[in-house]
Amino acid sequence: MFKKKILFYIMSSLTIISMLGCHAQEEAQQHQYTNALIDESSPYLLQHAHNPVNWYPWGEEALEKAKKEDKLLLISVGYAACHWCHVMEHESFEDTTVARIMNEHFVAIKVDREERPDIDDIYMTACQMASGRGCGWPLNAFALPDGRPVWAGTYFPKNQWMETMEYFIDAYSNEREKMEEYAAQLTEGIQGVGTFQPIGEEAVFTTDKANTMAERFMNHVDFVKGGRKGAPKFPVPNGYEFLLQYHHLSNNDKALDAVNTTLQNMAMGGIYDHLGGGFARYSTDEDWLVPHFEKMLYDNAQLVSLYSHAYQKTKDPSYKTVVEETLHFIAQELSHSEGGFYSSLDADSEGEEGKFYVWEKEEIDSILADEKVARIFCDYYEVRKGGNWEKTNVLHRKKPVEKISSEYNISTTELAEIIQNAKQKLFEARAARIRPGLDDKILTSWNALMIKGYLDAYRAFGNTAYLEIAQKNMDFLLKNQLQSDNRLNRNFKDGKSSINAFLDDYAFMIQALLSLYEATFEEKWLHKADELAAYALEHFEDESNALLYYTSKLDPALIARKKEIEDNVISGSNSAMARNLLHLGTYLYKEEYINRAKDMLHLIAPTLESTEQPNFYSNWCALYTEFAHPLYEVAVIGPDYQALKASLQSGYHPNALFLGGASEGKMELLKDKLQEGETFIYVCQNKVCQLPVQEVEAAVKQFAP
Repeated sequence: MFKKKILFYIMSSLTIISMLGCHAQEEAQQHQYTNALIDESSPYLLQHAHNPVNWYPWGEEALEKAKKEDKLLLISVGYAACHWCHVMEHESFEDTTVARIMNEHFVAIKVDREERPDIDDIYMTACQMASGRGCGWPLNAFALPDGRPVWAGTYFPKNQWMETMEYFIDAYSNEREKMEEYAAQLTEGIQGVGTFQPIGEEAVFTTDKANTMAERFMNHVDFVKGGRKGAPKFPVPNGYEFLLQYHHLSNNDKALDAVNTTLQNMAMGGIYDHLGGGFARYSTDEDWLVPHFEKMLYDNAQLVSLYSHAYQKTKDPSYKTVVEETLHFIAQELSHSEGGFYSSLDADSEGEEGKFYVWEKEEIDSILADEKVARIFCDYYEVRKGGNWEKTNVLHRKKPVEKISSEYNISTTELAEIIQNAKQKLFEARAARIRPGLDDKILTSWNALMIKGYLDAYRAFGNTAYLEIAQKNMDFLLKNQLQSDNRLNRNFKDGKSSINAFLDDYAFMIQALLSLYEATFEEKWLHKADELAAYALEHFEDESNALLYYTSKLDPALIARKKEIEDNVISGSNSAMARNLLHLGTYLYKEEYINRAKDMLHLIAPTLESTEQPNFYSNWCALYTEFAHPLYEVAVIGPDYQALKASLQSGYHPNALFLGGASEGKMELLKDKLQEGETFIYVCQNKVCQLPVQEVEAAVKQFAP
């Protein structure tokens, strides 16, 4: 059978590296080759614009060329900050022998997965189906001229890549009928992923089942080192948001322990940049020591939210430090002057992964000069002469502060001063190094996540600068990405807005607008959220069920129109939209939104209630919990609303939606609540209110679990 022949060949001749990376190529000063990518805006595509491979961007030109010349498509997907993508580029795509084979026998297409996640999803699904396991980037797919995949894999060393291409060249010439059959089967499988049949019975979401989901989630937590058991370890913030929510509602200490253990170990590990702030994408080991060094906006945005929420719950000062340092990194490294946020920093510099971030002990000793200070610093950050990773040192912490203070006979205050001064010297020395490459495209969905991160930090810590940055970014997105009919674009680069937005762009924009409303009580943010929700429901609609497609009905058709169901490193767009509709429907008295959210959850609930792996549905679990423990509407209205709002929102209250202002405005939920000259807090649930109070503590008692 053709499928078995491919799998046997691949498994016997390839070592596929499915874990993830990708890195930015430094261009040579003069270019012998230039291909069709030269006119693209994506930094990832531009990195390949001078390969001898005749790359094309995804589009009609490439697809028509493949059909006209009867050639297989070779679709290679990656992103700018990824290490292994560019290992493969240097080994294969810059090689003229490899390029000759690719150019003669294939139409080669390069895709930036961050710009076109819809294309990535199709061929990633093909890879997972063909290999029977997880896949990563670089993703390399072989497809028929009409785009239907035949097979897909990840990283290939040069010789194996050439062998693989020769295999498919031969198969296309001599076994085309079998390739057609397999492409049809694979495409049918891709099209069937994420389909749900309507459920007849009434939706009932119970606290007992929500509790079971949380317990099953915790079965996969490493309660010693944090994160998911084993290696590699990824920060998956939405999972710990769910456990924090569950702890708040159930007072389950085990859930809080899972969150604290994870956040503390991450913040002390090498995945965190102890000099410059911010987190790398994931840890290659179970100790959070050695990361893939790329820094992604979406990780840091969500982690700012999570650490802010954890601070609200625990008041752990180390969480505040992490938030402040990470937001400083965002401001210094990933911020556009007009208000947008860039996408990522590369893992590599000077062609080496992590070179910008790691240290030799002798270098630290020389920079710090003072022998005692250097000894203390190296002890504090586990720096060793022989290194702790590939003969260099990744800064990380293990020892408690009190133990180090005792060993060196200094106070914890003095130790903090020594460490802070030493960090500053090393940070300045590091700044003189050749920096990792910057992916300076601005993505709507990721920017919206960062807006929410700033707003969550504002609510936790009261720093008005965070609110101002969030508002500036939202203004940037509304000015540059929003069209007159409420259609969004996904990408902004070099002054140009492009690519029709996907469902996640709408979902996270609406989420950010709702968060802006809660932070300011300005109704304009609710109205814009409502407009975007209405647009999304119309343009991403599936008439057969309540879930939404990932692509708009305006987009050119691919071989499958898919839905994003699972929650991964970022919450899935359907779960995010469903939570938006519940919250927005509550604010605006729109039962149709609440019912739509319930219908969406109803389709997923059987999976949530039966799966042993609810961590792949963590944001759905959070929504399930919000239906099982109905949300409170907490209205603060009157002339002193600002102070009471700030005090209320400095605490962790995942079971409450906040609204209000100096006047009733136009919101039905605020009608008849203003009392002249007085400021009151109304705690309501399903529009039924308790007696109004004027003290925050009294109000919190009314909606405490």
